[in-house]
Amino acid sequence: MKLSVSWRASAAAAVATATLLTSGSIAGAASKTDVEAAAAPDIPVANVKAHLTQLQSIATANGGNRAHGRPGYKASLDYVKAKLDAAGYTTTIQQFTSSGRTGYNLIADWPGGDTNQVVMAGSHLDSVSSGPGINDNGSGSAAVLETALAVSRAGYQPTKHLRFAWWGAEELGLVGSRYYVNNLSSTNRAKISGYLNFDMIGSPNPGYFVYDDDPAIEKTFKDYYAGLGVATEIETEGDGRSDHAPFKSAGVPVGGLFTGASRTKTAAQVAKWGGTSGQSFDRCYHSSCDTTSNINDTALNRNSDAVAYAVWELSE
Repeated sequence: MKLSVSWRASAAAAVATATLLTSGSIAGAASKTDVEAAAAPDIPVANVKAHLTQLQSIATANGGNRAHGRPGYKASLDYVKAKLDAAGYTTTIQQFTSSGRTGYNLIADWPGGDTNQVVMAGSHLDSVSSGPGINDNGSGSAAVLETALAVSRAGYQPTKHLRFAWWGAEELGLVGSRYYVNNLSSTNRAKISGYLNFDMIGSPNPGYFVYDDDPAIEKTFKDYYAGLGVATEIETEGDGRSDHAPFKSAGVPVGGLFTGASRTKTAAQVAKWGGTSGQSFDRCYHSSCDTTSNINDTALNRNSDAVAYAVWELSE
């Protein structure tokens, strides 16, 4: 269900008021007023789905996948980069080699903000070779892209510096994100006050899972969902298996969202979230059927809005 802007603003204001009464925020940043926290925009799920349609078309035109070292991956990166360049981002392509093939990360910096306090949001852009990877991980990639474009549309100028990233070769073992982190100086690593990861956020039989890493980031997501009246659980299935892991290992505060992969949804989870008990959260995980029909629109909508909420809340 698409939430109204006024309802979301009220919920965000309530969350921000509660935040003012609690201690802590990412990297010791001061909490903002309820008016400021309400500024996060509603992310149009139709826009996010339009990006997924483009990624599907790219996969279809390139052997059915968008995998590392394949033409579908580079075409996906070019699509995302063109959108960001047109929106006023400073984009950088980082090149690496894995399994004898050239891989690419895409980094996009929004001009302004304190570059000694960097808030990053990222997702892996590659699929497995066996399918187009629309939920895994077109969903996270499209939501991060649309959030970045919303920053541009709003002319948002936060206190902190915003950086968005799309990683290559995650499916081969977090290769792209690890390459990025390993090639940062210790000084530049220390400037990253938080990294938010979004990997599979539109699973067709979804759960609402929150990473339990940095407490302030975790609380931001939990408070957002509490404002919607949606229960969350701690993410355990993919812990350490996505692109937040290299950042966490380097001492960067991390957090993120997940809607489930190959594990089965329990009856208790169905009671909380709906869906089908005894069925995988994503029956098409790492399969050829991970297409645009393999997306739950409600989960994609909620999580896309949560991406934007966290980016605004943690960068103010």
